[in-house]
Amino acid sequence: MGLLEGKVVLITGGGRGIGRDTALIAARQGARVVVNDLGSGIHGEGADKSPAQEVVDLIKAGGGEAIANFDSVTDLRAVGRMVQTALDTYGALHAVSNPAGILRDRMAHNMTEDEWDAIMSVHLRGHFNVVRATIGYFREKQDGCYVMWSSTSGLIGNVGQSNYGAAKMGIAGFSRIIAMEGARNNIRSNALAPGAATRMTDSVPRDEETAKRREAMREIQSPVRPAELAVALMSDKAKSVSGQIFGVGGYNLSIYSQPRPIKTYQREGGWDAQGIVEDFLPLAEKDFTPIGRWQPQTPIPVPAKG
Repeated sequence: MGLLEGKVVLITGGGRGIGRDTALIAARQGARVVVNDLGSGIHGEGADKSPAQEVVDLIKAGGGEAIANFDSVTDLRAVGRMVQTALDTYGALHAVSNPAGILRDRMAHNMTEDEWDAIMSVHLRGHFNVVRATIGYFREKQDGCYVMWSSTSGLIGNVGQSNYGAAKMGIAGFSRIIAMEGARNNIRSNALAPGAATRMTDSVPRDEETAKRREAMREIQSPVRPAELAVALMSDKAKSVSGQIFGVGGYNLSIYSQPRPIKTYQREGGWDAQGIVEDFLPLAEKDFTPIGRWQPQTPIPVPAKG
């Protein structure tokens, strides 16, 4: 029996990249899948029904059940239609994974309002729309699961992606709050920060050496890796897991810390500006987070079973 046997799942952005592999793996694990994809380009341009339909055809060819939807996550009513498709076709909905996304990379001093707004609309607003359209049903059924998609661009930072990073950091906070609000109704939410070779990451400019290294790592950095984690988190085997941020890339799985005060200094009567500059900042400096690029940890080997 598969991990998602008897489940109905909605996968947005399910026609390409991580969403595609999530839909295919979910189906292999027994789920009936609503494959949503507007079919736009990486910058949000155009529409094409063929990516979502192709995934549906592959699932059906493998003996699974799936139906395509071509609406945009930026429209709450359209997301409502996705949910209604699941209910009308399969009579239920148990989990949602929402990796649908676009890029509009630009340094902040050159960024247009449209480039900012487009990213917020697809990513941050898109995540709100998915939750708003489903959480009432999940509350009624006392069961539901969200897999939300954050990014190291927000959690750690990446030059040229202030819009994308801000949205993705917002998604991590949003997921945490949905987990807190949903706990009493058995509604779970977790955020993933994936590392995978997709058409979106391929569009990020790289020097020749970095590009060659990227090609050599393409198989290891397959979108299958984060998709497997997304499916695992949607299963009943992960019922106790909620409010977490996971990293996944290649053969590595990570659990992220979440922002909490690491040290607090108190002064009787409060701090004035002079005292802050002369006393607090020198004391706190040793705990500042560097602005430079983050250096990954050495992975801890875990033997494979079997």
